[in-house]
Parts: sequence; structure tokens; C-alpha cells
Amino acid sequence: MDAPLHPGTVARLHIPPRALEGCLYACLWRDLSAASSQGETLTDAQCQSWFPATPLCGLSWTLSGRVRELDVGMQDAGDGEGDGDAEPWLPASVIGGPRGGPKRFQATPDCRVFMVAIRPEALRAMTGIDLALLKDRMLPLSFIDDPAWRALDAAMLSCRDEQEARRTLEDFLLPRWRAVRDEVLSEDPPPRGYGGWIQHLALRAIAAGHGRSVRQAERRIKQWSGQSLRALRVVSRAEAAFQQVRKLDEDEGAVIWSALAQDHGYADQAHLCRETRRLSGFSPEELRRRVAQDEAFWAYRVWV
Repeated sequence: MDAPLHPGTVARLHIPPRALEGCLYACLWRDLSAASSQGETLTDAQCQSWFPATPLCGLSWTLSGRVRELDVGMQDAGDGEGDGDAEPWLPASVIGGPRGGPKRFQATPDCRVFMVAIRPEALRAMTGIDLALLKDRMLPLSFIDDPAWRALDAAMLSCRDEQEARRTLEDFLLPRWRAVRDEVLSEDPPPRGYGGWIQHLALRAIAAGHGRSVRQAERRIKQWSGQSLRALRVVSRAEAAFQQVRKLDEDEGAVIWSALAQDHGYADQAHLCRETRRLSGFSPEELRRRVAQDEAFWAYRVWV
């Protein structure tokens, strides 16, 4: 195992306050410096992070250290040293759109990063961004050409810790979200989880304006979310299957992949395997093992 779990690292997920439901999905905090400050050594592989495909948009601020993207095809290349397919170091603040495949990152051992998962239709309403320009891309946060967002960027990068970063971000988003909330939500915020959110989008698209054909509704969904309804359903099904596997692991139950595939609407076990590999980069069993044992899969462990 190249990246066994390390007791000195910090990974946390924060659920947004009720006032930001329907806008902010979650905040993630990753701190490797906690281990380094205690004199503990992290391997290159333990400083990596794996993320699956997602229908959400992301904002990220690196408060200390540096982060760069690695080729997802290099996961068996040892501890990552000398990885020739590494990209240059990313800007300290980045914005990313929905993506159809996994991402892998390398951080320096002194890294502290505050990350935000935000619903794409909320980000679009607050910024006017064309989500098609963000699909499967990561760009400097300056992509949002707005002085207020540039001021937020500077304020976030000056934050001392995760608590200050959360307060700064929430204070910024609250008035902007209130201004567009009725435009984005036709009713109460959807329940947590991709399934409830996608159902909410579909109902809103059907009810919106004139022209309520299936094709027109799907166009609206793609405009609001940056992805087709079919792509959203693929990720939703995978999330539901993953959560069932995690529950079985917590209850020390056996995972029968053929039964899991049937329970979640896959054609068969092979179909489940193909989609899991496309969304995460791994087979279902390999992903299950890595989530349980590999430091780099911290985001899977804290995600709910």
C-alpha cells in the first residue's frame, strides 16, 4: 500500500447553514500541515487526493502550500515521485465545473486547502457564468469577472483557518443567494444527495415557462446544471450505490456486487463495473479497498 491512512492529517466536511441550502452543498477542509508540524513525515502518495466525477461546481482556496493536478492514469506509478505527467502548480484559488471523470491532485506537505461544492444552477444565477465553459475544466477564480468576487478571493486567501474561511464565504454568499433564491428554487431546497436534487431540477424544468416538451425540459436542465439529464442520472445512481457499500462496510455486511447492481438499476454487474471505473478510475472492489485503506481517498470517507 503506497498511501496507508495517516493519523496526523485532517479532513473535514461541513454542511452549509440552512440559509444557504439549495446553493452551497458542502465545504471541505484538508490540512496536511497538522502532520508535518508534529514532525511526522508524509509520503508523496499520502499527499495526494482523489475525487470522483461530480455534477457540482467547485471553488478552492489554497491557504498554504501548493497543489497540482496529476494524470489519473498514473495511479500505479508508486508514490508519485518524478511523475512526468504532473501539471504546473495550480493558482491559489480556482473554480471548476461539473466533470464526467475522476481527478487526482498532489499537494505539498504544508498544504491547507478550503474547498467548496456548490450547485451549478446557483453559481450560474449569482455570477452569470455559462456553465458550458466550465465543464471538465479548472480555471483561476479570476474567470469570474466581477470586482466583488475578486475581493472575496483576496479575503479568502488571507484567512488564517477553516473557521474564518467558512465565515468569510458564508457572509459573502448569503446576500447574493437571497437575491436569486426564488429564481433558482421553485419550492423548498431539495434533500441532500444527488437524486433529490436531480428530481428537483427535472420538476422545475417541466414547470418552467412555455414549451413543456421533454426535449425542451432537458435543454433547461443542461443550461442550469451544465450536464444532460442522462449524465446526471449516471452520477446519481453511482452515488446511491457507493453509499450502500459504505453502509454495508460500517455494518460489516457482505457486498454482493451483482445484487448491488440490480438494486440500483444497472443492467448487470459488468455495467456497474464499467460505470464505476469511468467515474472514479477504479473497479468497485478496488475503489472500496482504497477508500478504506488509502490516505489519498479522504474525500470519499468524509462525503455524505
